[in-house]
Amino acid sequence: MDKFGKSQPVLRLEDTRFLTGQGRYIDDISPDGALHAVFLRSQVAHGVLSPVDLSEVREMPGVAGAFAAEDLAAMGVDYVMRGEIVANLDGSKGADVARPLLASGKVRFVGEAIAVIVAETREQAKDAAEMLYAETDDLSAKVDFEPGGETIHEEAPDNVAFHWGVGDHDAVAAVFDGAAHVVKTRVVDNRVFANPMEPRGCYADWSDGRLHFNYGGQGVWGTKTAMAECFGIDKDDVHVMNPDVGGGFGMKGFDYPEYFVIAAAAKALGRPVRWMSERTEGILTDNGGRDLISDTELAFDADLKLIGYRVDTVSNIGAYNSGYAQFIQTELFAKVAQGVYDVRDIALKCLGIFTNTTQIDAYRGAGRPEAIFALERSMDNAARELGVDPWELRRKSFIRPDQFPYKTTLADTYDVGEFEKVLSRAKIECDAEGFAARRSASEAAGKLRGFGLCYYIESILGDQTERARVVFEDDGTVSLYVGTQSNGQGHETVYAVFLSDQTGIPVESIRIVQGDSDMIPAGGGTGGSRSVTTQSTATLATVGTIVQQFADYLGEKNNTDGVEFDDEVFRIPGSNETPSMMDVAAMARADGRTELLDVREKTTLPAMSFPNGCHVAEVEIDPDTGVVKVDRYSVTDDFGNLINPLLAEGQVHGGVAQGVGQALTEHVVFDEDGQLLTASFMDYGMPRADDLPMFSFATEPTPSTTNPMGMKGCGEAGTVGALAAVSNAVADALATRDTAMIDMPFTPAKVWHALNPSMAAE
Repeated sequence: MDKFGKSQPVLRLEDTRFLTGQGRYIDDISPDGALHAVFLRSQVAHGVLSPVDLSEVREMPGVAGAFAAEDLAAMGVDYVMRGEIVANLDGSKGADVARPLLASGKVRFVGEAIAVIVAETREQAKDAAEMLYAETDDLSAKVDFEPGGETIHEEAPDNVAFHWGVGDHDAVAAVFDGAAHVVKTRVVDNRVFANPMEPRGCYADWSDGRLHFNYGGQGVWGTKTAMAECFGIDKDDVHVMNPDVGGGFGMKGFDYPEYFVIAAAAKALGRPVRWMSERTEGILTDNGGRDLISDTELAFDADLKLIGYRVDTVSNIGAYNSGYAQFIQTELFAKVAQGVYDVRDIALKCLGIFTNTTQIDAYRGAGRPEAIFALERSMDNAARELGVDPWELRRKSFIRPDQFPYKTTLADTYDVGEFEKVLSRAKIECDAEGFAARRSASEAAGKLRGFGLCYYIESILGDQTERARVVFEDDGTVSLYVGTQSNGQGHETVYAVFLSDQTGIPVESIRIVQGDSDMIPAGGGTGGSRSVTTQSTATLATVGTIVQQFADYLGEKNNTDGVEFDDEVFRIPGSNETPSMMDVAAMARADGRTELLDVREKTTLPAMSFPNGCHVAEVEIDPDTGVVKVDRYSVTDDFGNLINPLLAEGQVHGGVAQGVGQALTEHVVFDEDGQLLTASFMDYGMPRADDLPMFSFATEPTPSTTNPMGMKGCGEAGTVGALAAVSNAVADALATRDTAMIDMPFTPAKVWHALNPSMAAE
C-alpha cells in the first residue's frame, strides 16, 4: 500500500469486510448452543401489575426457564437502575427513582419488560411468550408535559422529575426590562427514535468462574462495573466485550435492563443465553431523543446587539430516569446555550416531567442540538420580526477572535474561534447572492422557496482521559489497543492511518483492538464526539515513548548519543544505516529486548474542543400538496485540523441526514392512553435518499489549542446545525404567504393545513 500523507482522504479500510458480509456482530458470534431469550412486555402504559404465573410456560416444548421479578429476587438479583440526578432551583435534588430490571408491582410504559422466557430456539421462546398474559389494573396514563396527573413514582410528586435552573435570573430580568427590543419564540423539539441499523442485542455466558458478556454498545467499562455490582462479584470476574456494532448514535451508550436479565438467566440455567431485539421491540424500548418545548426570549439593544437571553424549557424524560436524561436538557444544554454570541446575561430553567412513555436519553448531540436549535431558531425569528438581515444580525453579536479564550456565561471556556470568517465563507459556498433568482424561478413554477441558516457551536463531551497501547507482535504486525468503540464511524481506518503517519509502519500491518475489557483495562468509550481527539492524543503520546525507547536502544547498541527519528526512519550518528521502526522492533526482538515491544501511555486533555460552523438550507414547498423538499444544503465547518477529511465529511453527511429526518418526517407519537402509534417503519417516517440533496461541504479551520493535533470533534456536528437550518428555511418560505411558523416535523399535511387554513377548517 502506498505511503499516506497526513490529513489525507483515505478510504475506509474496514469497508471490504463489512460490504462482503464478514462483519462480526452479536448475532454472528453468539455461542453455539446458546439459549434464546424473548421478553414478555407490558401492553399498557400504566397499571398495577398482578403476579405473573409462569408455571405452564415452563413446561412448554423447548423452554429452559422463565423468570419474573420475584424470580430474580429469589436468585439474589435485587439490582435496580438509577440515572444521574441534577440539582433543583431550590437546592434540593431531582427525583431519584429506581428502575427495576423487570416490572414489579406496576408497569409504567408500553414495552416495559415483565418476564423473560428462555428456550432452545427463538421460535419456541416466542411461542411460550405468546401464551402468557400479564394482568393489570389499568391506571390513567400521563403523556402531556404539564405537572400533575396519575402519580407514576411516589418519589416525584406531580410527576416532576426536576426543576433546574442556572444564571442570575434577577439580573437577566433587569436587562430585559431595559432592552430596546425583545423577541419571544416557542421552539418545539419533537421526539425521535435513534433507529440504528443493528438493533440492540447481547449474550451472556458464565464459564471459568467468570461472567462473559458481549453486547452491541459504545464501550465496555461502565457495563463491567454495573454487572459486578448487580451480581455482587469482583470486577475482575466480569469480562465485557463489544463486537462490530451497527450504529449507536448515543442510544447504545448506556445500560438497559435486558442486559442484566440475560446475564441472570444465563447464571441460573448454567448455559449461555442470547437475545436480539426485533425492530418494533427496539422502537418500543430503546431510549428516544429530544422531546422538549422551549420558550425563548432574546433582548437586543438599540444597535441590535444581543444583550440578554433566557429560556424556559419543559422536558419529557419518559417513565424513568435513564442514564443521562436529567443532564441532557440542563447541564449539557447549558454548555453551548449562548452559542457563538458575546452575551453575558443568560438564564435558563428546565422542568423535567415523568410520563408514561419510553425513556429519553442521549441521541446524536445530547443537549447541544437542542440548545442550538432553540437559539438559532430564535435568532432567525428575531431577524424577521426586527426586519433585518439574519446574516448581519448574527455578525453584530459574534464573539471576536481577540476575545479568546472566552469564558462562557454559564459553562465552559471556548478556546478559539473565528466565526465571522466561517460565516463569510459559508455565504460564498451557499451562493447566497443567487438565492433571489432561485426564489423567482420557484415562484414562476408555483412553488415557495425559503432560505435558512444556522451558526452552531458544540462542546465535545466525555472522559478527557484515554489510553493507547502499541504491541509489536511476533508475526511482524502491530496491534494498537484503543479505549474507544467504533459504531461504524471508521475508527479502524482513522487510528491505523494516524499511527502509520506518525511511525512509518505500513498501515496494512496495523491491527486495531477495541471493545474487550480483558485486553484493555480502561477506556472512555465512544460518545460526545470524543473518540478521535482523545484516542489520537493517547496514540501520539505512545508513539513518543516508542521513539524515545527505540532511540535509546539504538544508541546503546551503536555506542552513540543523539539518535533521532526523522522522516519515518531512525538516524544514527556515525552510521549510514537508517532503520525503520519495524526494523528496530525486529532488532530488539532478536536481542531479547521484548520490554521495548509493548508500550502503553495514558493522556488527559486539559479541556475539550468546540467545533463550530454554518449550515445553510434552501427548501422548496409545493403549496398544492404541502410537500417540503430540501433543494440545497451547504455546510462550512471549523473542525480545526482534520485527521481524515473524507471520513469527517461522511460524519457530517450522516448527522445532517438525521437532522433533516427530524425536521421533515420523523416523529414519535403516543395516544392519550400511552400507546405508541409509530411502532414500525410503516408509521415512522425515516428519511430516505430522495429526502436529501447533495451536500456541499467546506472547511475553514482554526486549530484547537486543547489537543496536540489542533483538531475538533465532528461526529455530532451535522445534527447540531441541521435542525435550525431547515426550520429557518421553512419559516422563510412560509413567510412569503404571511403564514406563521409551524412545528417540526414539516409533513405535507401539516404544511398544507398551515397554508390553507380556511380549507383545512372545512
